[in-house]
Amino acid sequence: MIHVDLELERKEILKRYRKLLRHAKPILKPGDTKLIKKAFNISLEAHKDMRRKSGEPYIYHPLEVALVCVEEIGLGTTSIIAALLHDVVEDTDLELEDIEREFGNKVMTIIDGLTKISGVFEYGSSQQAENFRKMLLTLSEDVRVILIKLADRLNNMRTLGSMPRHKQLKIASETMYLYAPLAHRLGLYAIKSELEDLYLKYTDTETYKDIVKKINESKSYRNKFIKSFILPIEDELTKQGFKFVIKGRPKSVHSIYNKMKKQGIPFEEVYDLFAIRIILESELEDEKADCWQVYSIVTDFYRPNPDRLRDWISTPRSNGYESLHTTVMSNTGQWVEVQIRTNRMDEIAERGYAAHWKYKEKDASGRTNSGLDEWISQVRSLLESNDGNAIEFMDDFRGNLFHDEVFVFTPKGDLKVLPHEASALDFAFEIHTEIGAKCIGAKVNQKLVPITYKLKNGDQVEILTSNKQKPTEDWLNHVVTSRAKAKIKESLREEKKSAIIDGKEIAQRKLKSLKIDFTSEVVDQLRAFFDLKTANEFYYRLGKGIIDPSSIKSFKEFKEQQKQKAKVTDRVKDESSFTKEIKSLKGQDHDQLLIGEDMDVVDYILAKCCNPIPGDDVFGFVTINEGIKIHRTSCPNAVELLSNHGNRVIKARWTSQKEIAFLAGLRIVGTDRVGLINDLTKVISNELKVNMRSITVDSDAGIFDGTIKLYVHSTEHLDHLIKNLQQVEGVIKVTRFD
Repeated sequence: MIHVDLELERKEILKRYRKLLRHAKPILKPGDTKLIKKAFNISLEAHKDMRRKSGEPYIYHPLEVALVCVEEIGLGTTSIIAALLHDVVEDTDLELEDIEREFGNKVMTIIDGLTKISGVFEYGSSQQAENFRKMLLTLSEDVRVILIKLADRLNNMRTLGSMPRHKQLKIASETMYLYAPLAHRLGLYAIKSELEDLYLKYTDTETYKDIVKKINESKSYRNKFIKSFILPIEDELTKQGFKFVIKGRPKSVHSIYNKMKKQGIPFEEVYDLFAIRIILESELEDEKADCWQVYSIVTDFYRPNPDRLRDWISTPRSNGYESLHTTVMSNTGQWVEVQIRTNRMDEIAERGYAAHWKYKEKDASGRTNSGLDEWISQVRSLLESNDGNAIEFMDDFRGNLFHDEVFVFTPKGDLKVLPHEASALDFAFEIHTEIGAKCIGAKVNQKLVPITYKLKNGDQVEILTSNKQKPTEDWLNHVVTSRAKAKIKESLREEKKSAIIDGKEIAQRKLKSLKIDFTSEVVDQLRAFFDLKTANEFYYRLGKGIIDPSSIKSFKEFKEQQKQKAKVTDRVKDESSFTKEIKSLKGQDHDQLLIGEDMDVVDYILAKCCNPIPGDDVFGFVTINEGIKIHRTSCPNAVELLSNHGNRVIKARWTSQKEIAFLAGLRIVGTDRVGLINDLTKVISNELKVNMRSITVDSDAGIFDGTIKLYVHSTEHLDHLIKNLQQVEGVIKVTRFD
C-alpha cells in the first residue's frame, strides 16, 4: 500500500481550486463564485473515494479540465461548472435532474452531451462511435459540449503516461482520428498541435524524443537567427508608427515529423522549422490595409516565394482563421515563414470558437461567424439525415473536418468554400439536394466537364441537370463533402428499400412453387447458401436481378443432399484434442508473439497492410472473420482501428527470436554508376541468412531508384542491413516501406 498524506492532498486540491478562480476572475459576474464553489464541492464529494491510474485524487482531473476551459480556450462560468461536474453523472449516483435543479437547464444539457452512453450495442457498431454521435447531437445546440470535451481529452492525453500500453494506443489513436481534427476545425490551433504531439509521443516514442532533442539542440542557433532576421523589420515598423509584437516559434513536433515522412527527408533537411509571427495592434476597419503594409515592409528586406503567399484575410478559412502568410528568403539562404495578423486575428487563431463568439457581436459584416456557423448547421443536417450506423457517420463527419479548401464561384458570382479535392458533384449538392441528385455534368469556366471534375481555386461552376438522372453507388467515390455523401446514401437507401421489398416477394413466390415453407430458418439457410451476410442483402440481390430466382431450385437440391449426409453421423473432436493435434504438427514453439493480458501464445495472422516483423511495436486486433491480426502501431490503418474499435484491441509483444524469416521492403535512392547493383547484392548476400525475394530498379538521368524485398528476422536485423547498405558508394538514402 502506498502511504498517502491526506492533509497534503487537501492543501493541493485547494491550491488548484484557487488557481482556477484566479484565472476565472476577469470573466466572473456577481454570484458566479458561489455557483463555482457549489459545483466544486459537489464534485469533491462525488469523487472523494476515487483515484486516477496515477494514484492522484480524481478531483484533480475535473479541476484541470475547468482550468483548460478558462485559460486555454477562454470559456466562462457555465463551462467551468459543467467541466467540474462532467464525470459525476457517469461515475456516481447523481442524476441529471439533480444537476438541473441546482444549476439550470444549460449546464444539464452540456453534461448530458458529455455523459457516455452505457448499455449493449448492436453488432457491427462501436461504443466509441455511438458516444461521439450523442455528443455531436448536443453540439448543434451548444458548442461548449465539444470545447469541454476537447479540454477533457487534452488533460487525459497529458496524463496518459500512467495508463497501460494498449489503453495508451487506443486513446492516442482516437485523439488523432477525431479530436485533433476537431480542434483544428474549431480553430483551436494550440490545442490541436499539443494533441498531435502527444499522439506521436505515445505511439512512436523514439521518433518523438529524437525530434524534441534536435529542436532543443538547435535552440540557441535558432534564437540568434530570429534576432538578426527580425531586426531590420522591427526598426522599420517602429519608424512607421506601428504598435506590434514579433514572436518566433518552432513548428510542432508532429508537423516536423509529417514533413520528414511526406518528403522522405531527415530532420536536418526540413527547411521551415519555425515561423515568425508579427502581431499588430490595429482598429477593425484598418486591419486589412495594415497587414498588407507590413507585408510590403517584410518583402522590402527579403525576397518572397511567389508560390507560398496565403491570403486568409480577404477570404478567411472556414474555421474562422484569418492571417497573411508568406515565405521569404533570408540572408543566410534559408526559407522563413512569416505570418502577419492583428491581435483580434491572433486570439481567434489561438482560441478558435470561443474568441470568435466574443467578436461576433462587434463585427457588423458578420464575416467572422459565417464559416463556423455554417459548419455547425452542416453538422446539424448531417445528423438529421444520418440513420445509418455510427461508424459510417463518424467517417462522414471526419470528411467534414477538412483542412484545405477551394474557393469557387456560382454563375452569379457568389463564393462557395468547399474542401480540397471536392468535385463538381460536391458543388451541385452544396447548392441543393435536388440539383445534386439530377446532376449530369457541369460547365466550369464555360467548358463542359464530367461530374467527377476536381474543382480548382477560382473556378466558376454551372451545374447541368436531367430529370432522368439518379444517384448510383459509384457516386460515393467522387464526392468528399459530408452533405453530398449523406444525400447520396439516403437516395441509395430508398432505392435499396424498394429492391428489398421486391426481393422478399419474389422469394416468397418461388419458395411456395417449390413447396418450401417461408420461415426465418429457411431464409437464413438461403442467405448462407448464397454466401451473404444478411437476409436483406439476399432480398436486395434478388430484387435487383443479381441473383436469378431460378437458382433457388439448386438450393432445394442442396438441402436434400445435406439431409442424406446428416444420417451418417460424424464424431466431433473436442477443442483440446484439436489443439493437441495442431501442436503436434507445428511443434511446441511455433509462435513467438505473446498476446493479451496474460501474454498467451495464440494463433494470429500478420496484417498485409503493414507487414510487421519481430521487434516492431505491435498490437493485436480481433477481426470478425479472420481471428487475431497483428498490426504495427505505425500502420496506416492503426488510427482508424483503434479509434472505432478500441474494445477489440489486445496487447501483443515479441519475445526473443527464433530463426524465422519475415518479408520486408527497402527503397534505395542514389546516384547511378556501373556496378552499383552488384555492390548492393553483395552486401545483402554477405549478410547472414538473408534471402532476396525481388529487386526492381529504375535509373533515369543518373538517378538510381530501386526497391528490394527480402526476408529478415527482426527490426534489429533490418536496421543492421540498412546501415551496411548506406555505406555503399553512391547510395543517398535507404528506407523501409510497408
